[in-house]
Amino acid sequence: MAVVKPFCAIRPRQNVASKVAALPYDVYNRAEAVIETKREPLSFLCIDRAETQLSDDVDTYDPRVYEKAKELMKKRIEDNTFVRDSPPCYYIYELVMDGRSQTGIVGCASIDDYISGVIKKHENTREEKELDRIRHVDALSAQTGPIFLAYRKREDLAAVIAAVKKDRPLYDFTSPDNITHRVWIVREEKDIAAIAKAFADTDSIYIADGHHRCASAVKVGQKRRDEHPGYTGDEEFNYFLAVLFADDELMIMDYNRVVKDLNGMTPQQVLDRLAAVGTVTKKDEPYSPTEKGSVGIFLDNSWYGLKFSDDLLSDDPVEGLDVSVLQNSVLDPMFGIKDPKTDKRIDFVGGIRGLKELERRVSTDCAIAFSMHPTGIDELFAVADNGRLMPPKSTWFEPKLRSGLFIHEI
Repeated sequence: MAVVKPFCAIRPRQNVASKVAALPYDVYNRAEAVIETKREPLSFLCIDRAETQLSDDVDTYDPRVYEKAKELMKKRIEDNTFVRDSPPCYYIYELVMDGRSQTGIVGCASIDDYISGVIKKHENTREEKELDRIRHVDALSAQTGPIFLAYRKREDLAAVIAAVKKDRPLYDFTSPDNITHRVWIVREEKDIAAIAKAFADTDSIYIADGHHRCASAVKVGQKRRDEHPGYTGDEEFNYFLAVLFADDELMIMDYNRVVKDLNGMTPQQVLDRLAAVGTVTKKDEPYSPTEKGSVGIFLDNSWYGLKFSDDLLSDDPVEGLDVSVLQNSVLDPMFGIKDPKTDKRIDFVGGIRGLKELERRVSTDCAIAFSMHPTGIDELFAVADNGRLMPPKSTWFEPKLRSGLFIHEI
């Protein structure tokens, strides 16, 4: 049983939503963030990465950064860049990329569901990565970047979404990266009740993307509980901002690998050793595998396909992932990469960058590239259901949820 509740969002006025909406804070390095906030002064990145509004000698994690974020947030509420909705409601959020639409429900999930495991994760978090967002959420008393959650499709929720989408959207704009964003407010009491009941009848919800932001939001909630020992559980700090998508709405892209050197081997020796773990086929054009159990390889200015031998495949939810088979059969024994989380000889390239980026990397700072078949949402669910963790960089979700369209005050 999951708790997903409506809330009184702070959100941008309709005529500035397209300017405010920003990609997640961790998409940019500091220099890129500065450029983006100069391009668009209303971008929520000014608040999400408030160091962009301070001099370069101020450290990214200096306490003044979080104070600046709080100051900017207060200013934008006072000057009516942002408005507050009331009474509590849900929102429907549609993103369209390359003609493909995905639609989710915006609401607030329970930190108790995260603690108890109703909300399931497939990735570990690192405390040092959480600290920045803990300080940010705590300083603003608000969550500004929604957590990307997924659930198994429910017809009752699909029906509510379809009905609400017949109305005129509150927001309808296309961002500079050519993603169309549409938002509807769910105000009808019967629709609000139907959404709440449907999630109450749902056994499991899954973190698709945003593990660190989710852990940070939960830790701030726990901190507020410690500060308010008489809390009832109804306070807003007991919940965190999320967009929840049905599994059939989502597209996971490939998350590819590039390796800096051939570990002392020649290209022909690499191909010979690869032939021992499966069937190698030369390709006439850039190759991305179309089926599980295969990888593409760019080596010595040529593309190859590798179909792994059946004896290397597994029904185990983690060991059976293509990224695990590649790691265990190729990257470790052939290239000496024992821990891809820490080894500096391997890098990861999101599928959104395309195969040309793999070719570019091999022509500049790498020696070989591996194009992966995307991990399936069913595989993600199976890992999480078994209480297991995926290898690093197993999934790449597109399009990215925008920050600043919905803010949850705690």
